[in-house]
Amino acid sequence: MKNNYELKRLDGTKIIFIGKGLLIGLAVGFVVSLFRLCIGFISTKIDAIYLFLNQHLLFLIPWVLFSLFIAYFIGKLIQSDPDIKGSGIPQVEGQLRGQITINWFSVLWKKFVGGILAIGMGLFLGREGPSIQLGAVVAQGVTSKMSPTKAEKKIFISSGASAGLSAAFNAPIAGLLFVLEEVHHSFSPLVLLTAFSATIASNFVSLHFFGLKPALYIGKIESLPLKYYWTLVILGIFVGLLGLMYQKILLKTSEWYSKLTFLPSYFYGVIPLLLVIPIGLFLPQLLGGGHDVIIDLTKTNFSINALIMLFLFRFLFSMVSYGSGLPGGIFLPILSLGAVIGVFFGVVLVQTIGLDEIYVKNFLILAMAGYFAAISKAPLTAMVLITEMVGSFSHLMSIGVVVLISYIVLDFFNGKPIYEALLEKLVTSDEFDISGKKTIIEFPVIMESAFDEQMVRDIKWPKDMLLASIRRGESEILPHGDTLIHAGDVLIILTDEGISQHVKDYLLVESEF
Repeated sequence: MKNNYELKRLDGTKIIFIGKGLLIGLAVGFVVSLFRLCIGFISTKIDAIYLFLNQHLLFLIPWVLFSLFIAYFIGKLIQSDPDIKGSGIPQVEGQLRGQITINWFSVLWKKFVGGILAIGMGLFLGREGPSIQLGAVVAQGVTSKMSPTKAEKKIFISSGASAGLSAAFNAPIAGLLFVLEEVHHSFSPLVLLTAFSATIASNFVSLHFFGLKPALYIGKIESLPLKYYWTLVILGIFVGLLGLMYQKILLKTSEWYSKLTFLPSYFYGVIPLLLVIPIGLFLPQLLGGGHDVIIDLTKTNFSINALIMLFLFRFLFSMVSYGSGLPGGIFLPILSLGAVIGVFFGVVLVQTIGLDEIYVKNFLILAMAGYFAAISKAPLTAMVLITEMVGSFSHLMSIGVVVLISYIVLDFFNGKPIYEALLEKLVTSDEFDISGKKTIIEFPVIMESAFDEQMVRDIKWPKDMLLASIRRGESEILPHGDTLIHAGDVLIILTDEGISQHVKDYLLVESEF
């Protein structure tokens, strides 16, 4: 009788969290869809302005002055709340780790306005990072009156972040996987259910704004014949090495900007906002995060030299745009660079081994997935994101090969997930300080963990933590010294919020085989 009662109570809890996830998803879907619409509206106006400036160069001076004003305005927003800088994904990860405290309303409106202006002005920035952070703060705001516990608050923020990506790209499964794979690095039933319901609701709303067409629909894509699969290994190594280069340079951009001692850090945005003007005048088709560039790559025949120049140009200005700290993401710029790499690789194969040109599209989507997987170290997210964005699930095998190889290459050279590396640069305070605030962390025991089949008393636990319980399937166990830990268990640990990440890192090292 007791077991039945506990099961019903558990099921009731799940239903409540699913309901809250749906509420979060609806709110996030509306906010992010509005964000996308505003960016699209401003981008259209900017294109028209550059067309006008080409014919009336006298108006270039007032446009420069207007760009300076926009840089000043966004700079003041960043000065008032530095948490709106960049993509926002490192801030979300830091918030979930207890390393960063976010004022949700401040970030919501300032990131919304700043992101629209920075991305809409034509800089090589994406909407997805800001959409993820907007989703997180919307979820925080929606649930703030529900008096959530710290654990519940993190579940809601995670769900909002996944809903943000879902609405940004019409990719609900990728939004879910991104949070589980990139943000949490683990699997939690409540996070899964809440985030999944949020992504579905968010996607439902965005589809009403933007229709059922996939975000990167490039027409029919033929299946790559098995006789060409050997080329996927080479492509995987190629994009893996280029992904490593992207990481190294992106992490250096803040240091290079810091040498501009005559400018406060929150006004670094003036550099890309002035440099984008000649791009708009002479190469307006290259403005923006890269969506139009990807589409053009499928319709236009580019020479190898043109593709190399396009890659270098977009690579360098992406670094200038993101390194300035302006509100904007790197998802779409990464995908556009991956698309250029893929078309380059495909054209080389056409000219060397006689590959049919109809398969160049395949290498475009394969390189996008592999390049993103290498930089983010989130291979499952990369696979599903690309398949959802192009609307074709018939290429998972070939995508999987490239993604796996590119991931291995980056791991071989000790590359970190880019957002984790950016968070490390962002958090300057000592994360091991005791904050006086208790928190609960979940540590999953995976199949290859050294904790598997070990008694609790035989494990060297870090100081300042308490193993409160062990979740095993649908049940929860109160541990004692003789309790045997099994693969698949989730360790529920009570510790101080200030050292929670230190505890996680310690356990990761101790659990390695």
